[in-house]
Amino acid sequence: MDARLNYFADPTAGKALKHFMAVGRALKESPLSAATQELVALRVSQINGCAVCIDMHTKEAAAAGETAERLNVVTAWRETTVFTEAERAALELAEQGTRIADAADGVTDEAWARAAEHHDEEQLTALVMLVSFMNTANRLNVITRQPAGDYVAGQFH
Repeated sequence: MDARLNYFADPTAGKALKHFMAVGRALKESPLSAATQELVALRVSQINGCAVCIDMHTKEAAAAGETAERLNVVTAWRETTVFTEAERAALELAEQGTRIADAADGVTDEAWARAAEHHDEEQLTALVMLVSFMNTANRLNVITRQPAGDYVAGQFH
């Protein structure tokens, strides 16, 4: 499968993506745990069907020490016992923030309250920005059919 656009060859995309990727790097340095960041990035990408981001975040999480057991069941996190309450709250917020068109109220007060129980304001800010960032990245990749499978952990660091 060939991508519809080559972002790395386009001057406009190159300028914009330089700044966009800087946002991703800033989020990596936030106080939101690395494990939570990778789980959220993976779950958002699964919902949006972004193969290249699923490939990337599965490999990044594994390289950072995430277990295959947890990665294999992130799509069904509600029915598992392998995630902490803080991770579950982050995944719930990520799902609702990704599926805002599916609910009149977007993210519910209950989901926000659960996330706020486990994350301070700086972590919540990072979580909201990460969900938004991943939704944008997913759309850039899905619209242009970026192929997956070749990503190597650490490739963009």
